[in-house]
Amino acid sequence: MNLPKNHFKHAILQGKQQFGLWSSIRDPAVSEMLAGCGYDWIVLDCEHSPRDVQEVLHGLHAMSAYPVEPVVRVKSLDVAEIKKMLDIGAKTILVPYIQNAEEARLAAAAVTYPPGGLRGVAGGTRANLFGAIPDYFDKARDEICLIVKIETREAMENLEEIVSTYGVDAIFVGPADLAASLGHPGNLKHPDVKAAIAETIRRVRDLGKPAGFLSPDAELLDLVFDAGSVFTAIDIDLTALRRIAVARLSEYHSRKQRSQEK
Repeated sequence: MNLPKNHFKHAILQGKQQFGLWSSIRDPAVSEMLAGCGYDWIVLDCEHSPRDVQEVLHGLHAMSAYPVEPVVRVKSLDVAEIKKMLDIGAKTILVPYIQNAEEARLAAAAVTYPPGGLRGVAGGTRANLFGAIPDYFDKARDEICLIVKIETREAMENLEEIVSTYGVDAIFVGPADLAASLGHPGNLKHPDVKAAIAETIRRVRDLGKPAGFLSPDAELLDLVFDAGSVFTAIDIDLTALRRIAVARLSEYHSRKQRSQEK
């Protein structure tokens, strides 16, 4: 059997816009439903949700019938955790809070087999279809996509070294932590934060790498599209659900009030 192609990786390396969705809801039925909505990629978030390795596996199973790339955001720069996610079949890994080139090199090593890296070798895993891909160990890295996340002032200062690190395929700009690092926690639309977001994306693109971003806010999305974001998550499942639920309730409260006023 041939190694499955990571269409998301090849698309962003070619500069083709890929629309994504952030998912914190751990139910595999939700993952399956979202996978059929037409997004190019969906993040299975482990950093800011209770999702664990087993739940990621359930999500990968649920999404496997659809032409969407699951992106696993691991909890931290943890070689052992990254190894587990790769072994269960994740092909795209998002590593949060990368601050410098040393951390970027460790992330790259974690997704690469020796002698070039640190990834542990297992002969029969879901990643190699339980041994059915005979040349998996030689070719695996071709289809693995490593995204590292820039979300602090320090990371911005070290951006060129991080972006230029061998094995880093793409850069994701994390707006919430970046805003906090710049002294504006919770205020993603502060002029300094918006300027930093746009500057970082432009610098990443100028250095020849794809840049990504997440926001459900139209103003910020316009900002990053103009700056050159190539893989862009345009909503979050939990906040989208709440937004729809609140709007629906508000609509019927208004209808009830109008009815009583007649």
